[in-house]
Order: sequence, then structure tokens, then C-alpha cells
Amino acid sequence: MKGGVMSAQPVGNGPVDHPRVPKTIGGISNALRGSRRAQFFAELLEAQQGPELDGVLTAWWGRAMLDTDPDRDRVRAAAEAGTLPTTSMDEVLRRRRERGIR
Repeated sequence: MKGGVMSAQPVGNGPVDHPRVPKTIGGISNALRGSRRAQFFAELLEAQQGPELDGVLTAWWGRAMLDTDPDRDRVRAAAEAGTLPTTSMDEVLRRRRERGIR
């Protein structure tokens, strides 16, 4: 956060250290709405400090990132219409090999 102003940038288009949703309790909470926010706090309040709390934060951060994806509605509509482009695992592995990624 620079100068008290938070910017919202897509993860793929911004620096890695400035995700669209900050991986903090406040960042996650601000990205969630209604009953999802209440569910997040319920799980958060029950989690023990350490791996369990880290797991709750990681899981809900992922949900918050999906909820705030600017392409969410377009992708969902394409998936429901059966027009969402797909790639086979064989194709993914072939592309990775071409790029020298194992």
C-alpha cells in the first residue's frame, strides 16, 4: 500500500508482491461478500495459530481471488455455454517440455 492508497491489479498484470487481494485477514475480508465473509470469520475464529490458521487464510485467499477476478462472469458464462476453451493435459505437458519446464 503506497501513500495510504491501495490499488487493485489483476495478479497476472501486476507485480507478484501486490496481488489483487492482499493475503491478509483484512484483504480477504474486504474481497468477500455477505455469507461468504461470515463463513470466513467463523473458520478464522476457530483456527489455531500455526498451520491450521495458515490453511484457513490460504483457502479463503484463493476464494477471494476467484471472487474478484475481473473475467469471472465471462468465464462462467463460457463454461455454462460449453464454449470455454480447454486444453488436454497432454498438450500442457507438451508445451512445458517445449519451454524446458519439467
